[in-house]
Amino acid sequence: MNYRHAYHAGNFADVLKHAALLAVLLHLRKKVAPFAVIDTHGGRGLYDLGGVEAAKTAEAEGGVLKLMALDAVPGVLEAYRDVVRGFGEGAYPGSPLVAARLLRAKDRLVAIEKHPEEFEALAAALKPIKGTRAISGDGYKQLKRLLPPPERRAVVLIDPPFEEEDEFQQASQALIGGHRRFATGITLFWYPAKKAAAVAAAAGELLNAGITSLLKVELDIGVAPGPAIEGRGPPLSAAGLLVVNPPFGFAEEMQGMLPFLARNLAQGSDAGFTVQWLAGGGS
Repeated sequence: MNYRHAYHAGNFADVLKHAALLAVLLHLRKKVAPFAVIDTHGGRGLYDLGGVEAAKTAEAEGGVLKLMALDAVPGVLEAYRDVVRGFGEGAYPGSPLVAARLLRAKDRLVAIEKHPEEFEALAAALKPIKGTRAISGDGYKQLKRLLPPPERRAVVLIDPPFEEEDEFQQASQALIGGHRRFATGITLFWYPAKKAAAVAAAAGELLNAGITSLLKVELDIGVAPGPAIEGRGPPLSAAGLLVVNPPFGFAEEMQGMLPFLARNLAQGSDAGFTVQWLAGGGS
């Protein structure tokens, strides 16, 4: 396996991704009706920030650990910090465990992971949590049979490792297929933002497929990306999300959060952020 998220857990990209996911989940919790969370690339579930992998990159020091040390944070970032604190010092929850903390008794989580070692850890992490299920398999293929969900309310997180050259295209096609099955669902598609042309092409595919509500959210910490490191992948300098059917107020939440993150997680003078409607534009 070329990529292990343990090297990158808790970095600035995780802060962006997991805070955005929390914002969506908090919105879904406002209604009584149950909802589902589907995570196509679940990873191992829980990460050790004091472990060998995390120590080699120290990416969490410029991400979640830096955020945790601040006196005050705006908006959903406080809920994010509370969730992280709930796992204890030195532990960082991946997307499935972040989502699991927001589930009510009637809600449901399905997390998919294809790498055997990562799946074993994910299954163990989710086993004691009611309403959750880990599936071993290809997240894109599994998505086809999981949508539409019986709850008729759901958020799908597509968070690939980008091991494959055509990962943007694979993820875009999976998203489009899922949207055709479940047009009212919310989807978060995470991506490394270093390849602007690939991001634009993916967004174009979604728009051409008829998606009418699409928001782009990006965070750039202001440093040039370094060379790829064997076994770990290249370090990130910018990451983003394409959000299909963002809930009411989500864009404003991101507008309040991202300037703060760009200031406080910056590693260079070119740090910045983007919150841009590509289609739609309602609150």
